Amino acid sequence: MSYRSCAIVTGATGAIGEAITRGLATDCKREVVLIVRNQDKAEHVVQRIQRATGNSNVRFELADLSRGDAIRDLTARWDGPLHILVNNAAITSHRRKETPEGVELQFATNVLAYYRMIRAFIPHLCAAKGAQVVNVASYWAGGLDLEDLEFHHRRYNNDAAYRQSKQADRLLSTAFAERLADQGVCVNACHPGDVNSTLSNNLGFGGHQSPEEGADTPVWLAIGNIGTKATGCYFENRRNVPCEFSKDRKSVERLFEVCESYG
Repeated sequence: MSYRSCAIVTGATGAIGEAITRGLATDCKREVVLIVRNQDKAEHVVQRIQRATGNSNVRFELADLSRGDAIRDLTARWDGPLHILVNNAAITSHRRKETPEGVELQFATNVLAYYRMIRAFIPHLCAAKGAQVVNVASYWAGGLDLEDLEFHHRRYNNDAAYRQSKQADRLLSTAFAERLADQGVCVNACHPGDVNSTLSNNLGFGGHQSPEEGADTPVWLAIGNIGTKATGCYFENRRNVPCEFSKDRKSVERLFEVCESYG
């Protein structure tokens, strides 16, 4: 069977991630690949999505996206074009932790992984016609400190680290949109909705929307025409909303340079 398109969803075993994956898998001609850390969870999620959608072309790949070597290994074993990349993986650790590479965990997962996944898959995205990247960010964003991204000097707070990471994701969306525009790859960011999830609970919030409602805008962007026409935009509730952060050209370029320095 030849697939019409192929999609990747990171953080696909979380509440919103699973709903995004299910939304993309509804088109049974689309292959959907979950990028996950926990194999047991992944197997159960894949089975649920296959049963719900009738799409047998749903599978998973194991990768700890907080680690650069894991992303390099993932792309090394990837074959063929990639039409849709949904960067959704995020954590909200209560205390400051570091990856084996010595990078603060929330920055590594919520920001560097977005940067590294896009950069690593550029050849595969460019090989697809009308490819797009959807970065799941948030309206809960701000407080970016480009001089202390890893909380070496500031007192670590998981809410502050999360808000900073989501601002960074919006800035990176702008940076990549500009760099990939002439290669036919659209890059946009969005707020997914307010869902009662492990992530929101760790931040002290509940959530009034279902996972499906939370996944609505990311899925709409990924499979609708708007996602292949607009680039460098930020969306909430299927609406293009002006992003105050993206107007800061100095911060956009500086963050990109910093991420680049991590390799």
